[in-house]
Amino acid sequence: MLEFGPFAVASPWMLTALALLPALWWLLRVTPPAPLVRAFPPLRLLLALTPQEETPAHTPLWLVLLRMLIVALVIVALAHPLFNPGARLTGSGPLVLVIDDGWAAGGRWAARRAAVATLIDRAEREDRAVVVLATAPARPGEPVRASGLLRPAEARRVVRALKPKPWPVDRKAALDAISRLEITGSAHVVWLADGISDAHAERLAERLQAFGSLRVYTDDAGALARLVRAPVPGGDGLTVPVLRPDARGETRLWLRASAEDGRLLARREVTFADAEHEARIGFALPGEMRNKVARFEIEGRNSAGAVFLMDERWRRRPVGIASGEASESAQPLLSDVYYLTRALEPFSEVRKGTIDKLLAQNLAVLVLADIGRLTESESRRVRSWMASGGVVMRFAGPRLAANVDALVPVRVRRGGRELGGVMSWTRPARLLPFDDRSPFAGLGIPADVRVQRQVLAEPTIDLNDKTWARLSDGTPLVTAAKQGQGWLILMHTTANTEWSNLPISGLFIEMLQRIVGLSQGIVGGDADTVYPPLESLDGFGVLGAPPSTAVAIPGRSFAKTVAAAATPPGYYGRGSARRALNLANGIETLAALDSLPNGVARVSYRRNTGTDLKPWLLLAALILLLADLVIGFVMRGLVRLPGTRKTAAAALVCLSVSAVATGPGMVRAQQAGADAEESFALEATRETRLAYVRTGDASLDEVSRSGMVGLSEVLRQRTAVEPGEPMGVNIERDELAFFPLLYWAVTPVQRALSDRAVSKLNDYLRNGGTILFDTREQGSFAYDLFGSGGAAAARLRRILGALDIPALIPVPKDHVLTKSFYLLRAFPGRWAGGTVWVERRGGRHNDGVSTVIIGANDWAGAWAANFAGTPLLPVVPGGERQREMAYRFGINWVMYALTGNYKTDQVHVPAIIERLGQ
Repeated sequence: MLEFGPFAVASPWMLTALALLPALWWLLRVTPPAPLVRAFPPLRLLLALTPQEETPAHTPLWLVLLRMLIVALVIVALAHPLFNPGARLTGSGPLVLVIDDGWAAGGRWAARRAAVATLIDRAEREDRAVVVLATAPARPGEPVRASGLLRPAEARRVVRALKPKPWPVDRKAALDAISRLEITGSAHVVWLADGISDAHAERLAERLQAFGSLRVYTDDAGALARLVRAPVPGGDGLTVPVLRPDARGETRLWLRASAEDGRLLARREVTFADAEHEARIGFALPGEMRNKVARFEIEGRNSAGAVFLMDERWRRRPVGIASGEASESAQPLLSDVYYLTRALEPFSEVRKGTIDKLLAQNLAVLVLADIGRLTESESRRVRSWMASGGVVMRFAGPRLAANVDALVPVRVRRGGRELGGVMSWTRPARLLPFDDRSPFAGLGIPADVRVQRQVLAEPTIDLNDKTWARLSDGTPLVTAAKQGQGWLILMHTTANTEWSNLPISGLFIEMLQRIVGLSQGIVGGDADTVYPPLESLDGFGVLGAPPSTAVAIPGRSFAKTVAAAATPPGYYGRGSARRALNLANGIETLAALDSLPNGVARVSYRRNTGTDLKPWLLLAALILLLADLVIGFVMRGLVRLPGTRKTAAAALVCLSVSAVATGPGMVRAQQAGADAEESFALEATRETRLAYVRTGDASLDEVSRSGMVGLSEVLRQRTAVEPGEPMGVNIERDELAFFPLLYWAVTPVQRALSDRAVSKLNDYLRNGGTILFDTREQGSFAYDLFGSGGAAAARLRRILGALDIPALIPVPKDHVLTKSFYLLRAFPGRWAGGTVWVERRGGRHNDGVSTVIIGANDWAGAWAANFAGTPLLPVVPGGERQREMAYRFGINWVMYALTGNYKTDQVHVPAIIERLGQ
């Protein structure tokens, strides 16, 4: 490699070809004479024909220089010039590349590949061999090993095949592989680290430093990997912990909750305070929406650690509690129901009532608290419900001990067994560790949990198989038996503190959570169940088909399994009966790679690695070659251009040189366009914003903007919605997915939609977006097969004809749009009396919310206000009262689009009837 200040030439011997340029000077001087162009008429030809004798014309000097410039550009490009190529590799030995390709490398994998490519290019220019070592195991049972000495071209193929793994790196195995490596001479060692520290990181750096100078590439603190941990159920939703390795400074990021089909359910901002490694963000989700959450993920962090998959263990399943205790109303804080409700509420929907009333509802678990004997009809209904997949859990107590029936998993002795007391030789018993076959396997048992009294099970042959928990003397505390597709479970002590202190321990909540998880056959409780791989996460956090090396996980050891090459993170099981294995299960802490030996150089992935000038020079040569081809046609008369041939040729030369000079500028312009798109995305997603469609009519667009401003201000004053500044969108160019709802004022001269715009609108509507079309035509808007209304209505019918929309009907009297916030009977805007159309009931998307709403009342005109809040346009015929009703419709529209159809729940009917005065 030959260097000239900031410039370097990788193949300097190619520059010797420049010595051939003088020879080209002579070869390019002669060109055939241009053919004569004459009109055909014979008479004129004979009269004008005079003998002419021409000598071959010489190529103009400027054209010769142009062609020599083309050849020179090609020669210099083949010499591979570089600008700011960076420092040369140190030492005389090979280049050793140690690459962390575990889960923490996924988010910045492109930067790592670029850094590796630059290093291999340097090794190729300096004729160095390359050694590649990836620190994450590639296959189960396959040790981490170095590649041996490779040519740079071979090393490129090896590195190109590397991808981030969805499990951690194994630096201990990498240290063993390095110890077996034999290198001659002083090597240039580069460790492309993921920035995460572990127990073997410093020892690995020390061993690498023994081979030669060591450079460690690490990400900046803000670019290091983040880890989403298991959500913690709460009374009103889920709390999701997020870890970061470097606690310096304040950091913000966004966490998304998504459904299984990819729909966004919730989005929250997570803020890490200075010196804080962990941040927690709460998602207050209704029970129905919480049950739809399939994954939490950090925006912009494409790695397996930035994703947490959800399964039925985090679903809120309805649990019914029926109690035989008469003192519940007299002493509610001492009742079984009180303790059960407090324990179940964090992760379940608790319902109370009689057995018949509860079984009439949709339940996952039925809890019977100290009910001794059920009636025949109740027993039949409970058994039938269990056979269909229901889970029944019974708690013992004085009534069950005195009057037990046949609906128990094991035979029970009458009366209770008392442990401890003045007249007893025994003491209150502890719990034994749970058996591996028990659904409670892996739960920690507090040392202070004691049981003073229990009901005893009769010894039988199958008693051991039906026992899930035991006391220290071996007697069963929890027994269970399979009943059809469901379970019958008996807790041999009370649900309150009368017989034990178990109900006031955290273990009680965890045991109930495991039992609720058995419901509806979602998560099998049989320890012998085997969960085969169903779907797996890759290193970028994308869910797909599991690798061929993934193995099934036994049910008894699933809770202790961590992500590895044989068990990648993802879903395991069959169909809906599946369990999620997440990377966070095996990671206790997350720390940055700060401690390195003295003398180790740290390099950022953002470091400028130089500019390769070869493609630019070849592009310039190609442009000039095309220009030379056109100039040749012009000079031979095969192409006619305005002006003389010399003038046209000179103009082409100027255009070509301008194209070469402005090429980088065009690239910068494209980059500026990409930056503008990114800026639009950031601006649109920073806050919830109302959006309107830009029609091209400046005055109409200004009314739409003012209307959205006025409606946003009313929303801030009257509701919990705090929208940001409204934004206008271009249907053809802008991304629509950032906005939950759009206002579209249709004009009679609305341009036809392109295929790209139609595709974008269909995707927007199919994925939960809502559009309010407003033709602004006074009077009714009829949408039928024959078509009626004004010019704007006709234009709207053309637009709707190109879209994939469902059947439309006038808004029914009991539609959610009439009661999502205010109770409304009409939907006036600047005009009144128009018909409003919505999707027919049974909508396919967005919780039944209509994807389109159509009207003609000019709502934006009624909402429009200036910066002082003064209305801009008059409202007729109802004046300010009509404007108030228009604002109420706008609020209902926003609430309807943002919250879905929850107002159809029967629980709201009594309150609505009372407000109506009926």
